[in-house]
Amino acid sequence: MTSQEIRQSFLNFFKDRGHAIVPSAPVIPGDDPTLIFTNAGMNQFKDVFLGVEKRPYRRATTSQKCMRVSGKHNDLD
Repeated sequence: MTSQEIRQSFLNFFKDRGHAIVPSAPVIPGDDPTLIFTNAGMNQFKDVFLGVEKRPYRRATTSQKCMRVSGKHNDLD
């Protein structure tokens, strides 16, 4: 099984249970000056969590590209 097949299987699992598939946000976020890189899948939902924005769905799934730049699992080392 390829990584793409695993990713699609993951997304389909949640889609089959009523979740909307949301595309991955950019690794370099253009609309959040508090971030240099996307470091978590929840970043694109920040305004939803803060109550600033509403989405047309209540449940979502995504496979987020991200960059870890510190800590035990540093992608730059």
